[in-house]
Amino acid sequence: MNEHLWQVYLRARTKGSVFPIVRDQLSTLRSSLEGGSASDFRGLCGAAGDLFQLAGELAFDGDRYSEATACYTLAATASRDSGSFDLWACALVRHAYVELYEQRYRQAARTLLGAERVARRGDTTLSTRHWVACVQAEAYAGLGDLTACERALDDAERVAELDGPGHNGGWLRFDGSRLAEERGARYVQLGRLDMAERVLVDALDQAVLAPGQSFRRRAAVLTDLAAIGAKRRDPDQVVAYGWEALRLARESSSGYVARRLQGLLIEFGQPAHDDRIADLRAEIIALNTA
Repeated sequence: MNEHLWQVYLRARTKGSVFPIVRDQLSTLRSSLEGGSASDFRGLCGAAGDLFQLAGELAFDGDRYSEATACYTLAATASRDSGSFDLWACALVRHAYVELYEQRYRQAARTLLGAERVARRGDTTLSTRHWVACVQAEAYAGLGDLTACERALDDAERVAELDGPGHNGGWLRFDGSRLAEERGARYVQLGRLDMAERVLVDALDQAVLAPGQSFRRRAAVLTDLAAIGAKRRDPDQVVAYGWEALRLARESSSGYVARRLQGLLIEFGQPAHDDRIADLRAEIIALNTA
């Protein structure tokens, strides 16, 4: 059932629509834990660690960070008790995402260091440690450390050396396909705009980011390209990419995308004289208020 719910979540245009089913499954699992035997405990803890990660992703996408943190903490505890090191490490990575989006970069780096240590004890055929490295790059970029950021991205790219898929399509989905957009986003963080733009435009042209494939991923790349335009004081670039990202945010009802767009308001600075920028600002504010 957990595997099925992950697939439903990944295919859902509006992620929040999956939450009632996940909540029901959590209730069923809780009853099983309360009435189960000692021999069932580890297996049920593994199932709980899996499902609480999905619940956390739903909360995170809905911009409910306190709820997401609680889910990821429960997921990490349950995964540890099940002895599932990869599941445990992934719960810690997701916990670090909350810290990253709250811009607590040093705290995120510490959490990810713990995830790295746990992942070393996991299955070497899985991509867990490569995903940890990819997210570590974001923490290092937030701290302004280009060298550490690029080293972590290079470690993440070694996922291509794995035999087989290296993931299960649920709580672990890292396969390296997002590395171009991740590298571009990190260069934006670090202010390396020319490097970032080249990478992000290439990522936008990839088939996996074609319209209708992944609203959140495509919107994230569009938002980064709009941010580059804002940093350059190029209103045409801001408008071209910003409105398309806004459209995808509306269609997906994603709090994650809305939060990314909200970051554009900081890049805009003072209210612009360009009416197009002013209109885009107003629509982003309205989206986040909604």
